[in-house]
Amino acid sequence: MGESTTIELGGEQYLVQREGGALRLGRQVGGDTVWLDDIEVSRLPGPAQEALERGEHSDTTLQTALLGVVRAEVDRGA
Repeated sequence: MGESTTIELGGEQYLVQREGGALRLGRQVGGDTVWLDDIEVSRLPGPAQEALERGEHSDTTLQTALLGVVRAEVDRGA
C-alpha cells in the first residue's frame, strides 16, 4: 500500500494514495480513513496524470479532476 498525501479540494482536506494504476481518494473521519473512491489514473486528463507523476498535488488540472470525483460522490449520497 502506498503512502497517503493530504491535499485541499474545494476548501476541504482529502487524502490521496497511489496504488499502481489507481488513485484512492478519501477523508479522515474520527481518526479513521474513509476511502470515497478509487480512480483509474488512466481515466484522468493527460495534464492531471502528468502532475500526479511529478507529485504536484497542487496542480490545478489534477485538483479539478479530483474535485469532480468528490462532487460525484456527494451527488451519489444525496
